[in-house]
Amino acid sequence: MEVIHKIGRRKTAVARVYVSTGKGDITINNKPLNTYFPTATLQYKVKQPFTLTENDGNFDVKINVYGGGITGQAEAIRLGISRALCEIDVEHRSTLKPEGLLTRDPRMVERKKFGQKKARKKFQFSKR
Repeated sequence: MEVIHKIGRRKTAVARVYVSTGKGDITINNKPLNTYFPTATLQYKVKQPFTLTENDGNFDVKINVYGGGITGQAEAIRLGISRALCEIDVEHRSTLKPEGLLTRDPRMVERKKFGQKKARKKFQFSKR
């Protein structure tokens, strides 16, 4: 199997995911998964597509990710891996789709408007 390249996005984070057959090594920006994402929650998010499709330890993943925060990056990686698994085997789609792992989350930060403090917050109103 050749290397499969997919892109995942979440908020302002962009993840380029390269999946190839191997023994389950996940490398993010040339660092191991445990070093880049120290918390168990974020590690679970990254590994979730493999767990659901029962492919733990079957593929090596090399990831380049930039932008956003760590949670946005983890979810961008999850989307990229899910898309790659669907290209490897079409049967995985029926497993990942109901879990919402193939949906690009469209929620972005609302822009700040002029004449206001933030996106929705206004300056204090003084009647007199």
